[in-house]
Amino acid sequence: MKVYLNDRFVEQEDATISVFDHGLLYGDGIFEGIRLYDGCVYKLDAHLERLEMSAKALMLKLPWSREYISDAICESCRVNHLKNGYIRLVVTRGVGSLGLNPLTCSNPQLIIIADDITLYPAEYYEKGLSIITSATRRNHQAALPPMIKSLNYLNNILAKVDALNMGAFEAIMLNDHGMVAECTGDNIFIVHKGVIYTPPVNTGSLDGITRGAIFEIANDLGIKLIERDITRYEIWISDECFLTGTAAEVIPVTELDKRPIGDGSVGDMTKRFLKEFQARVSKDGTNI
Repeated sequence: MKVYLNDRFVEQEDATISVFDHGLLYGDGIFEGIRLYDGCVYKLDAHLERLEMSAKALMLKLPWSREYISDAICESCRVNHLKNGYIRLVVTRGVGSLGLNPLTCSNPQLIIIADDITLYPAEYYEKGLSIITSATRRNHQAALPPMIKSLNYLNNILAKVDALNMGAFEAIMLNDHGMVAECTGDNIFIVHKGVIYTPPVNTGSLDGITRGAIFEIANDLGIKLIERDITRYEIWISDECFLTGTAAEVIPVTELDKRPIGDGSVGDMTKRFLKEFQARVSKDGTNI
């Protein structure tokens, strides 16, 4: 596999950055996870727009144009002969001193990894996930805004450890008020009496690209979708629950904290949205 590093492609074993890069030392950088479907990069412009917003929030100046990064992403897929896969786009602050001062850094690093993707096993899309509630709370947005897709993911990693220790793949993270924010790597939706609910981004969730696609699908299908605070109780009594994310796409949840959701099987609404999402992915992308 070849990795794009700044202005060239290198073999993966040669894809290295300095130990003084602040992306390594302090998690000072940003990233995007992007999908490639049938030779089309899904919602590439939306991902690059979010990358730019994350960079602006961190006062990290991107020396590359959106067109330059877009071309580099597409070329990364072609060089690695990919038609379907996952693209990890990373920008670090660059090499600096051992202190926190970002002004000592120079030459931000642009890294693009295009490779195959490991999805949830097919059985989970058929039977649903069993998830838990993490004891690790979501970072307060005044401390680290979740809208910034930064390289500092320790908060999510600690919650993922909670899930794995309990024998689950995924965990719900609550905010400081005890409201549901999101999962460690996915947004969350519930269905109750034919209406879909999801936490607003100001509760501590990322405004996910796949999350946005669910809003589009709901609007096109004439299904009511409401953003509002959600409690664990509302998940317990919901008819259906599903998660969304770049890697997960739309995946059903049939159990939370050993409590069955609905009748414990994958619901019709979830199936409908997964089918609709998969039908659209190649139509809403950038050809490589």
